Amino acid sequence: MIASVRGQVTAIAPDGAVVEVGGVGVLVHCTPGTLATLRTGEEARLATSLVVREDSLTLFGFASDDERGVFEMLQTANGVGPKVALAMLAVHTPNALRMAVAAADVKALTRVPGVGPKGAQRIIVDLKDKLGTPEEAVNAALNGSAVAPAWRDQVHSGLVGLGYSARDADEAVAAVASQADAEVAQGRSPQVAALLKAALRLLSVR
Repeated sequence: MIASVRGQVTAIAPDGAVVEVGGVGVLVHCTPGTLATLRTGEEARLATSLVVREDSLTLFGFASDDERGVFEMLQTANGVGPKVALAMLAVHTPNALRMAVAAADVKALTRVPGVGPKGAQRIIVDLKDKLGTPEEAVNAALNGSAVAPAWRDQVHSGLVGLGYSARDADEAVAAVASQADAEVAQGRSPQVAALLKAALRLLSVR
């Protein structure tokens, strides 16, 4: 397996880039987000995943090892091939996908071209407990910050990461505030996972 490539970027196209490795130009298919980090003529390092077919060898590249790991995990779901997995990462960040699967957010997953409601439900069932919990996703999104923000910021960031507008996120956070306040009144810290799920349920019925 080719785990990564490092070299000068010699060309960038809408769906991939060519990285020169040892005098050989390697075509690497990437998401728009990854392509945005590359510059022609500059050196780059991409985590990669090689997909082998009878008639082809296709290399997919990612800005981080985590993104590559999620790409490969997505393909363990029934009906998800490399093209759909790459499209999912083009629409959602790895942490947004973790939250969508953990919260069973069919609406978020169907924003991906080629993923319908039934396909989204299969992905949720197949990947449940494999991509991580909403709390882990939020913590990862905070880049290891020693001081976690209030639950409002965490839930708001999670919703925006899933593709909801800031206005929708504000309204959903306000709607679940009483639930969080009740937990605080009982001496417990607000549970971000439960609040995020509650906010997603509210948004899904609008």
